[in-house]
Amino acid sequence: MGQDKALVQIAFYAALIAALGLLPAVAIPFVSGVPITAQTLGVMLAGVMLGPLRGGLAVLLVLFLTALGLPLLAGGRGGLGVFMGPSAGFLIGWFFGAITTGYIMQLMKNQSVLVSAAIASIVGGIGVVYALGIPGLSVMAGLPLDKAALGSAVYLPGDLVKAAIAAVVAQTVARGMPSALHSRS
Repeated sequence: MGQDKALVQIAFYAALIAALGLLPAVAIPFVSGVPITAQTLGVMLAGVMLGPLRGGLAVLLVLFLTALGLPLLAGGRGGLGVFMGPSAGFLIGWFFGAITTGYIMQLMKNQSVLVSAAIASIVGGIGVVYALGIPGLSVMAGLPLDKAALGSAVYLPGDLVKAAIAAVVAQTVARGMPSALHSRS
């Protein structure tokens, strides 16, 4: 029964990440085709709520289905081609970001959920994702690393809002249904 529950949770958060891709992406022309999407909120929530293993598997499921051709990314993008485009490093960063976010939640299990979820989302969901995404953008778009980093800076305010939302959602869920916060169990 426990394993079935874990599979359902992984599938649920994968579906959430995909559903957040239905929200319109905002393209920023000078950042070489990397759109602003709501999907990183789902990546943060997967790590915060499920912990490193399940959160990482939820993201891996989305990436696997995307590679198979399902249009799960913002703007209906899918297929192997997205892993050869300017956002490839960010997509790979999602996986490691969710794992890091979940791991930080476990490390901070004695701290307030709001604070630990905010820190975990910022470090894992932004820091780790950018640490892989910016070099990937540099390579795939043929940009110098500093220009790729500067161009990616336009995403920071939105990503900080997403981290705040993830923290508030985690705290709200923890208050109403603490057993749903698997990163703390």
